[in-house]
This record gives sequence, C-alpha cells and structure tokens, in this order.
Amino acid sequence: MSTETLKIAVQKSGRLFEESLKILKDCGISIDNGRDQLKVRARNFPLEIMYLRNGDIPQYLKDGVADIGIIGENLLVEKGGDLEILQKLGFSKCRVSLAVPKGTEFKGLSDLEGKKIATSYPNTVNEFLEENGITADLHMISGSVEIAPNIGLADAIVDIVSSGSTLFKNNLKEVHTLIKSEAVLAGSPVMGDAQRLLVQKLLFRLESVLQAREARYVLLNAPNEKIDAIIKVLPGMRSPTVLPLAEQGWSSLHTVIQKEKFWEIIDELKSLGAEGILVCPIEKMVL
Repeated sequence: MSTETLKIAVQKSGRLFEESLKILKDCGISIDNGRDQLKVRARNFPLEIMYLRNGDIPQYLKDGVADIGIIGENLLVEKGGDLEILQKLGFSKCRVSLAVPKGTEFKGLSDLEGKKIATSYPNTVNEFLEENGITADLHMISGSVEIAPNIGLADAIVDIVSSGSTLFKNNLKEVHTLIKSEAVLAGSPVMGDAQRLLVQKLLFRLESVLQAREARYVLLNAPNEKIDAIIKVLPGMRSPTVLPLAEQGWSSLHTVIQKEKFWEIIDELKSLGAEGILVCPIEKMVL
C-alpha cells in the first residue's frame, strides 16, 4: 500500500455512521461502499476508510493503525487520553450528564458523597469526582445504564444524553452536565509526515463545508436611499455586493451572513425598506 494513503477510522454502525460518510462526501470524496466491507478506498482522494467499532477507534489511533478518526468527543475524553482534536465537526451533539430518580431531592454535587453511581464512562466520572472531592461507589455498566436506579443497583447514573427522552421514560431527571460533546476528527500521535500533508488537504475541505453549513447567502431588493442604512445592519462578509435593478432607484444587495443572525435582523431589514428577501443555503465556502 502506498505510504501516501491517509487511513481514516469511522464508526461502522451507530449514530455517527451516516453523518461521518455524509461529511466526507460533502468534501467531494467519492465512497462506493457502505457497511458491507470493513475497509474501502475512496475513488478520488488518497483516503482509505476503515469501518470499526466505535469504542475501538481511540486505540487504533494510538497504535497508528488509523491516521485519523471521526469519533464522539465524549469517547475521546473517556478513552482517547492525549489524542489531538483536529477539527470539531458540528454533528451528533450530546452531553455526558448526571441523572437521578425524579423523586430524589438533589441539592448539589455533595449529595453524591457515598452514593452508588452507574455509568459507561468510568474514567470521565472518576476524574469528575476527584475534581469535586467526592467519594462514591462506581458501577461499570456497558449496556442500558438508565435502568440501574430502577433495579436498586445505583442511586444515580452518568450517561450520554441527547434529547433526554430516554431519561424521561426511565423516570430519571438530569441534574448536572459533566461534558458537552460532538463528533470530532481526531489524529494519531504517530502519524507520518506524508499523512499530515494529506490531513491538511482534508481539513481545508472540511472547513469549507462546515463554514458553508453555518452560513446563508442573502439577496434582497431595496430603494437606493436605504442602502447605506441596510448595509450597517448586515453582519456579512466585508461589504455586500450592490447591483442596480431595471427599476430606477432600486438595487439588489447580495451578502453572506451566519444563519442564526438572519432572524435577528429580518424585522430591521424590512423596516428599512428591504423587499424580496431570498435566503439560500451554501454548498461550500472558502475564505
């Protein structure tokens, strides 16, 4: 195998699988295979995709079997040690949280002293307890952690939480967040120089895709006498493009803004005379 191939580990099943392949494809990388093979080469980029169990990816990175990997930040904290985060990817956002039965009064972290805590994240929880000077009895569970309080195995749990619906169904309430997490691209500490150059090329593509996901292309029409006022409220990239319309005294303004900013300024734009406002998604954005 060529030494100029970049090996990336992705989850072979689970919540990160689909989004991991999607972001690679959005980077222009053609992948023919899905879940059927454990290893496949991309057709148009020197990338080899390895489909692995999620919990195995950190060790593959440490050992240099994989050069980079897409994993949850929570798993990186639990098993990754000093593995480097090369890029946060913005999907599969969740948190590792402490939860207790709904009927339990919880005044603060000191209530955990001497209690039994069930979790799939023992390293994360132990570090958290040490930082807060708490002594508790940890029960390691690899499966359905949320049932532990219901069967008398634990007084509280620490587990991954997305919507909170699983906690609700098991009569639990979330009382404290230990860490916030999202999918990240992590790098191997023993990656070769040739692979690091390829990583830089991939990161350039990823950054272009991620920037585009958070931005929107905005077009609007406005009377010429209102253009200066409208430009002042547009939180866009440098100066917007202004083009004259066929109708005398009117122009079209084109700009890029962060998608969450649009709704903050829409009413102000309309009050300043903006009409025909069009908001479009952006596929790629290179700054």
